[in-house]
Amino acid sequence: EVQLVESGGGLVRPGESLRLTCAASGFTGDYIIAWFRQAPGKEREGLSSISSSDGNSYYSDSARGRFAISKGNAKNTVSLEMNDLKPEDTAVYYCAAVDLPPGARLMPGAPRVSEYDYWGQGTQVTVSS
Repeated sequence: EVQLVESGGGLVRPGESLRLTCAASGFTGDYIIAWFRQAPGKEREGLSSISSSDGNSYYSDSARGRFAISKGNAKNTVSLEMNDLKPEDTAVYYCAAVDLPPGARLMPGAPRVSEYDYWGQGTQVTVSS
């Protein structure tokens, strides 16, 4: 059974940084992990994704430049480093994943909700002075 557990959310001031971590378990092959967020009253928004096989990663326009996705030091973890946070970044942040079939590759572009099969429980990020 695939499980995803997010950690690292919290309350920060504008301009500060925060690192979120997603710990994945249960995969038997390669996979793609993505980060999404959902603010109150808004649709879930894809931010970034990374492939476990080759490490390729892509970003949405809103995430590019301030956010950085990477494989964590611990096995099967993925981090999202968020810099220069703004009040509009306040949201619940979700980690999601999908199996990557042999020979397949992560496609460019922002991740889309419909492409992911497994979801974490979410972690709250609040940016406020």
